[in-house]
Amino acid sequence: MDVRSRFPIFETKTYVNSCSQGALSREVRAAYLDYLDGWDERGAPWDYWVERTEAARTSFAGLVNAAADDVAVTTSLSAGVSALASGIDFSARPKVVISDYEFPTIGQIWHAQQLRGAEVHVVAPEAVDEAIDERTAVVSVTAVCYRNGARLPVEAIASVAHERGALCLLDAYQAAGTYPLDVTELGVDALATGVLKYLLGSAGLGFLWTRPGLAEELTPTETGWFADRDIFEMAHTRYAPALNARRFQSGTPPVPSIYAGIAGMELMKEIGIAETREHVTALNERLIAGVDELGGTVVTPREPERRGALVCIRSTDAPALVAALAADGIVTSERDSNLRVSPHAYNAEEDIDVVLGALLKHRHLLG
Repeated sequence: MDVRSRFPIFETKTYVNSCSQGALSREVRAAYLDYLDGWDERGAPWDYWVERTEAARTSFAGLVNAAADDVAVTTSLSAGVSALASGIDFSARPKVVISDYEFPTIGQIWHAQQLRGAEVHVVAPEAVDEAIDERTAVVSVTAVCYRNGARLPVEAIASVAHERGALCLLDAYQAAGTYPLDVTELGVDALATGVLKYLLGSAGLGFLWTRPGLAEELTPTETGWFADRDIFEMAHTRYAPALNARRFQSGTPPVPSIYAGIAGMELMKEIGIAETREHVTALNERLIAGVDELGGTVVTPREPERRGALVCIRSTDAPALVAALAADGIVTSERDSNLRVSPHAYNAEEDIDVVLGALLKHRHLLG
């Protein structure tokens, strides 16, 4: 199938920044127009918009081999994780273990739980197993580090967490859409992500999956109307959260983002996530080899199984390098003194070669 033609940005740019935001497809643009047309024609079609929320839930569940009832539809990863965290009792097991590879959202949410008695331990990725003990309530790790593209051994970490009686939460934002995710194989208790990166949606839509039965064990205090057992009961005199993962939802769902998110997820299913992984791995091998020839430093692990879709290249002035590439029509990003290059299903070898040509031109900014 012709994937690239569905993304108009390639008519004017070399886009290799999917770790920040997926490229806009014609399908997602059409989905937004569909939302606006429906709003214009029907006024306030809330029954249909609620159905679209259920369609988003079902679509995401299919991506991770989950049951739809175990998925909460949220406005962001932050919203889902915050709701989950608000339901954890830290009185008997106060310890929270997170890795040094986490995105700020994860660290900030768990540090906020210190107000409720949590003790947060931030450790090197290789020290996570050792840090988990009988006082640990939650182990919270990322699938792929946003700063260097390294992939963590999630299954092994989850196994150790369970051996020692702790829950394991996975931040899958830098993984979802780049390689197949199966919650039954990962072994985690909860998985949170959003659609704006490799799932090709837009900002404003996230998901929280919880293992079957976990929702009934946790009662979140961060809540909203759409977390209720029956939203159409319109009850304001009691708190009765849904009996499944819906209890981790909040208020009015992000309807426009849901339209876009469904379109993006269904497009990724059509393209194929396993096929995308194979394609992007080959592109990144080409990129890494080219950077080596330029004398640059790749900080991302060399072994494909130890990295995500993101390749990070050391720079002496990463913001300047991103700006220089942008002037050459190449869209990238930077974190932690590294240039981030993140190809996706729509990229081709010619894109990698364009990037390498520009890096040769700006070689003085390579670290």
